[in-house]
Amino acid sequence: MVVRVTDVNSGDLGGVASVLPALVRAFGLSEATSWTFLTTGLMNRNWRLETHEGTFALKEISDVSLAKARRNLGVLSRLADERLPVCEPVHSVSGDPVVEVEGRGYCLLPWVDGKHVRGTELSLDEVRKLGGLLARLHEGLNGAVVRDGLLPRADERPRARVTTPEAAATNADRLLQTIGRSGSEAFDRFAAEALEQRKLLLDKYAPLRPSTEVPLGFFGWTHGDFQYRNILRRDGTVVAVLDWDRIQVRPYGEEVARTAQVQFGMDGRLDLERVAAFVTGYRAVVPLGVKDLADAVSRLWWKRLTDFWQLEWHYDRQNSSCDDLFLADEPVVQWWSEHLDEVRAAFAACP
Repeated sequence: MVVRVTDVNSGDLGGVASVLPALVRAFGLSEATSWTFLTTGLMNRNWRLETHEGTFALKEISDVSLAKARRNLGVLSRLADERLPVCEPVHSVSGDPVVEVEGRGYCLLPWVDGKHVRGTELSLDEVRKLGGLLARLHEGLNGAVVRDGLLPRADERPRARVTTPEAAATNADRLLQTIGRSGSEAFDRFAAEALEQRKLLLDKYAPLRPSTEVPLGFFGWTHGDFQYRNILRRDGTVVAVLDWDRIQVRPYGEEVARTAQVQFGMDGRLDLERVAAFVTGYRAVVPLGVKDLADAVSRLWWKRLTDFWQLEWHYDRQNSSCDDLFLADEPVVQWWSEHLDEVRAAFAACP
């Protein structure tokens, strides 16, 4: 097989030129005519790859081990059999969904045309259907996928670490000291103000800290990052759920609450009408109890209140790729803390 790489992007954005011929050969393609580095990814590097056989998404695997990536990619084929909107991976000529070149792993998936749509831009009917889709994904992961032995049974109830207010305040002070030594930019000023406000909220709401590390309700295998950046829509319908790196056993309520927060947290608040519609759609398929959801929501709120991971990336790792997430999420956390009863009521919506 002759492998050629022609008409590539100027400057080799993303640095894949040296390994692309080997990847094309390994995946059984005849020629790569062009590629485009996708700048929207937060954790992994991705390219749109044009070939004579079609258009594909090429992903460099960096957020999980290659063994776990192989497992997760194997799950997708079974979910596709259940008529769920996932992309089946392309296998190499040796039958492997992951190709290793120069010490790095890559996977290839068919390109799906669609748009990433913020949850607040969806109609209420689309939001309800999205909740139902998440429920069907949970059913598929813990039904057909487990029955076929692609994932083991989720028999052990997961635990969730609960950060103490004292530990969170100590971390906030450490970050404030770091900012004080070098901070002069607008982001530094925003971060410092946010940390001071968090300390006040921690003191005010310390009695509401979850009392145990054992979440309530159904649990099992979950997607782990079901949100608009990983969902492609076309003509009002979800055509692909992407990025299955974080498949893990979790409480279902945890993923429902996290998805609602990420999907419908915008402009400094949660869109509670859409939160209620999303929960209604989910509970119409999987009968998650109100108390179980309330427990999940309380745990997620406390986690958000005590967690500073975006700032740790910025100041400890000198990685600013998630700064925008902090700027968008911080006002939501503070609004949520002052509207706990309203948020709890939205998550108690009945199907």
